[in-house]
Amino acid sequence: MLEHPATDYVPMIHEGDRQTVCQRLQACRAGKAAYQSQHRMRRQDGRIIWVLDRGNVVERDADGDATRMVGSIADISDQHLAQAQIQHLAMHDALTQLPNRNLARERFARTASNAGRSKTKVALLFLDLDHFKNVNDTLGHHVGDMLLQQIAARLTTLLRDSDIVSRQGGDEFVVVLTNLPEASLVATVAGNILNSLDLPFVIGPHTLHTSFSIGISMLPDDGRDFDTLLQKADTAMYSAKSAGRNAYHFFSQTMNDKAAERMQIQNLLRGAQHRGELHLYYQPQIDLVSNSIVGCEALIRWNSPELGFVAPDRFIPIAEETGLIVPIGEWVVNEACRQASEWTAALGNPLTMSVNLSAVQFHHGSVVATIQSALERSGFDPALLEVELTESVLLKNPDAVVNSLHELADLGVSLAIDDFGTGYSSLSYLKMLPVRRLKIDKSFVRDMLQDQDDASIVLAIVQMAGGLRLKVIAEGVESLPQADWLLKAGCSSAQGYLFGRPMPANDFLQHIRSRQGQEVQAHDSGSP
Repeated sequence: MLEHPATDYVPMIHEGDRQTVCQRLQACRAGKAAYQSQHRMRRQDGRIIWVLDRGNVVERDADGDATRMVGSIADISDQHLAQAQIQHLAMHDALTQLPNRNLARERFARTASNAGRSKTKVALLFLDLDHFKNVNDTLGHHVGDMLLQQIAARLTTLLRDSDIVSRQGGDEFVVVLTNLPEASLVATVAGNILNSLDLPFVIGPHTLHTSFSIGISMLPDDGRDFDTLLQKADTAMYSAKSAGRNAYHFFSQTMNDKAAERMQIQNLLRGAQHRGELHLYYQPQIDLVSNSIVGCEALIRWNSPELGFVAPDRFIPIAEETGLIVPIGEWVVNEACRQASEWTAALGNPLTMSVNLSAVQFHHGSVVATIQSALERSGFDPALLEVELTESVLLKNPDAVVNSLHELADLGVSLAIDDFGTGYSSLSYLKMLPVRRLKIDKSFVRDMLQDQDDASIVLAIVQMAGGLRLKVIAEGVESLPQADWLLKAGCSSAQGYLFGRPMPANDFLQHIRSRQGQEVQAHDSGSP
């Protein structure tokens, strides 16, 4: 009768598997189950292999006890290694070897369970690498890949073994901080992460400086499962990015409400143009000398059946972030040129049409082709089309932007700098660009009669424009004293509520006709 497995077989079983294998053998001998086991064995040369071990009882004594077993042992080391590799790939990021989202979720579940028993806090940090696309676009994806690998290594070194570091894909990482006695420690760790990742990364001949935007959610305050906390940390991350990047923000319900509103606006905006919800309004531009309307600025408006009137400052930033500004901008240019051509035919007098272009349109759209097509389709005179852009357009890929602007100038289109004095600090671009007009920002005009600094800025812009042989127009003019001051200062063009609010096309045409024949009004006395 056999009471134990063969004495020369048991010592070969790996110490970590021996007890389990012997229990299975014993169950088989007792007639409770067939014997099968995958386990490790030590060969005579000392090498550890994986085996598939099968056996059955073939003889029993009169008492029913097993007296003889037969079976087979197969070396499955290669198969086991392949299976282990498949499992590793399924649960790890191939580039950084960090846990992926699935493994992070699995480990988080265990962490959350332990936190509940120990009454400790758990924090989930969502990290997004700022401007990573620039690295790939300028230095190549191989450099971008090596940067991500170095970031992963730096995060792993910085954090505790009990913490979880995961790559979610692209330039996004997740960190789970475990067993925190106080939530206040999270801010310290987040600050340390930002400081560590702010140090340069050396990749071949390149020295790269990075920054991260971090969103933070807390267990159990913001949720109890991985996906809920991840979504809320993602929301907080976007808040940090909007606040200027290289920062961390904790999630709040207000932030969540804003994110939900943003998503709703984004979803509805996608089809707004095709549903006929977008409209152009036109604000008059006035020659202060003759008091006549000489042009207008086309301003987009959105009237949504679900949201009502949506202010431009709510939906335009979202359109720029999502790239929707490119097709919307194309529609604006075409509609503005069509309308201006129609007015020119109806009035017999030429009107300048100003349209705003976003930096996104220059970097991701075909601005020159779009404008050229709109001019050809409408028959509008290129000399009467003015393109307005802010100074910040030049901050990214300035050479390409300058080339596009010169191509527009070659078409005969005018260029104006909008919100002049509020953006890009260098004035050297005025020499590079075919600029014809500067637009004084309304923030300076608003208080220039009461604030000497604002008055000095406006006067300096007007005098500089004169020296550079550029035209100038002031926006935000709301009173006759402001108009009088500007005219005496040498600014002969203006727009603002004094002359008319933005209005639909039909109202604008009536507004022009109602002013025709009006005599030049005298301005109040005073000096700039």
